[in-house]
Amino acid sequence: MIAIVILKLLLVMLIGYLLGSIPFGLLIGRHFAKVDIRNYGSGKIGTTNVLRTAGKKAAILALLLDGSKGAVAVLFAALIFGRNYLVVGNFGFGLLVAQCLAALSSIAGHNWSIFLGFKGGRGVATFFGGLAALSPVVALFGGQVFVIGVGLTRFASLGSIAGVVGTYTILIPLTLLDGFPVEYLVYSLIGTIVIIYMHRDNISRLLAGKERRVGEKVPASEPLPTENSNR
Repeated sequence: MIAIVILKLLLVMLIGYLLGSIPFGLLIGRHFAKVDIRNYGSGKIGTTNVLRTAGKKAAILALLLDGSKGAVAVLFAALIFGRNYLVVGNFGFGLLVAQCLAALSSIAGHNWSIFLGFKGGRGVATFFGGLAALSPVVALFGGQVFVIGVGLTRFASLGSIAGVVGTYTILIPLTLLDGFPVEYLVYSLIGTIVIIYMHRDNISRLLAGKERRVGEKVPASEPLPTENSNR
């Protein structure tokens, strides 16, 4: 029984990672703008770089598809793991753990895609997609913080960081006072750390006053991203 539960946990993580690895942004950029978006702007495959290179419609599609990777990973985890439960010491591993692991794995796949030489995006849309399947109310709150942050500053990076930090922050009282599952809090914490780490180059540019604002086009003469910015 224990071996079966462990195998199911590994399976949902593998499926989550493979789902996350699908490079929708790259495929959309090729379809809409006939370009490899990795050769423009930040070199990432997320919504912001799709917006810069392929326009608003392409960016909206990328946002929805990247978000769906996290959500579908959570749904697959529910189908595969079911009501299985594993106790290790004082810790119990049930469906919520499996779903959170699947969602985190999809973020890892998006950021370090096996199809792109373990490179990819920053994981924001996939993070919120997984959270929407876990707790729509919390995802809605975090999404609103993201939208407000971008609207006030015109920096997608600041809005993204504010959105994930806001999500984790609101989950603290919800977990302690309202009985929200601690698994959601852990998911949010790990996701926030990963996303802030993936924005480290943006943070450097923000501090230097060189970060691009939303909607700002990438000049055709601008050098391609360096290996460091693509990580």
